[in-house]
Amino acid sequence: MNTQIILDYLSALSRNNSREWYHANKNSYQEAKAGFEELLQELMLEIGKFDSSILHNDPKDLTFKIVRDTRFSHDKSPYHPAFRAHISSKGKLPVPVGYYVMIKPDNQSFIGGGLFADMFKDATAMVRSYLSQHGEEWNQVIHNKEFEQYFTVKGTSLKNVPQGYEKDHPQAEYLKFKSWYLEYPLKDEDVKNTEVFLEKTAELCRVMKPFNDYLNKALAGFQMPSR
Repeated sequence: MNTQIILDYLSALSRNNSREWYHANKNSYQEAKAGFEELLQELMLEIGKFDSSILHNDPKDLTFKIVRDTRFSHDKSPYHPAFRAHISSKGKLPVPVGYYVMIKPDNQSFIGGGLFADMFKDATAMVRSYLSQHGEEWNQVIHNKEFEQYFTVKGTSLKNVPQGYEKDHPQAEYLKFKSWYLEYPLKDEDVKNTEVFLEKTAELCRVMKPFNDYLNKALAGFQMPSR
């Protein structure tokens, strides 16, 4: 697999972000997309060595469209010049949480995990409730030396501790959050070398797995809102 093809296509799309260019270069898109799906398949095999729950997935079902919804955006560029995927036991749904992969040129790629979707109020409430009662377990996860070597918990946060929780709660800082996620940046050099990419991203996924496991315990029973 030649990951350079993926980066080259996305770089070209970034420079020529128009429907005319996209349709004129549809074959290049299909080639790059196929390469990304192949990369996902190989990554899943590596992740499967420590998390077999994701092995049943088809890479094609895990990817997100590059077409942007520009209705409420000042940026009217029709395409997002990146290939993205979420790998979890239930595919690309935001819950259960899993491993998020984004390939984007100019050193904007990253591997991530956790709950990114802070628009789901029920999910936020479930994590807060679990966190308030299992603070020591949370500390063990996020203050693990290996975890701290790579990650710091990020998330959209309120200014104050939400109602129903003590302001001096030991986990007050994290109870303010509406989402809890991880990101680790990847350089273009990491992506260009497929062997390095797979080794590095699989290791990052292994380290973040206890964090995902914690959130998934908190989110047990969560139902996606019906549209």
